[in-house]
Amino acid sequence: MEEVPLEAQRSQAPAAESGHGPQTRITVDSPHAMQELGRRIAGLLRPGDLVLLTGELGAGKTTLTRGLGEGLGVRGAVTSPTFVIARVHPSLTGGPALVHVDAYRLGGGLDEMEDLDLDVSLPESVVVVEWGDGKVEELSDDRLHVVIARAVGHEEVLDDVREVSVRGVGARWGAGAGLDALAGVLSE
Repeated sequence: MEEVPLEAQRSQAPAAESGHGPQTRITVDSPHAMQELGRRIAGLLRPGDLVLLTGELGAGKTTLTRGLGEGLGVRGAVTSPTFVIARVHPSLTGGPALVHVDAYRLGGGLDEMEDLDLDVSLPESVVVVEWGDGKVEELSDDRLHVVIARAVGHEEVLDDVREVSVRGVGARWGAGAGLDALAGVLSE
């Protein structure tokens, strides 16, 4: 896999003014490249990190999480936890476990998710929540928001191409914490 430079957009608004930290945009052109992006993001994560994934059905949220799992060195195949709601993947390398949550079928906010004990898991794990926007932000003031959108070009959707926006929120991500290293194009 080769990284091709792109005039990637990175914006950083003062946290006090916008409430948001640095943002990096990445173009991904295949499922393999999405998984590689997950491995790269995993290199930035540490125990206690909360990652929220947003994107339509089939956008690549679980594929990105599979890469996170590989990068974190966790046990078990990372698959969509849609029907079990959450899966814990213990570390094989002495690092943090990966707690993978799919909040798609959960309509309420944090109250509905209390039974999952995410607040207990968070300090020693990396918690990744698909469809978590508006539901789990209260778990941590510091979190990483990843938004995946299908790329559109000349009035058509480009099948495997995705535009990924990675934005840090809170002091943990305030200085970027390496997010700018993700910018560009990931391709096979």
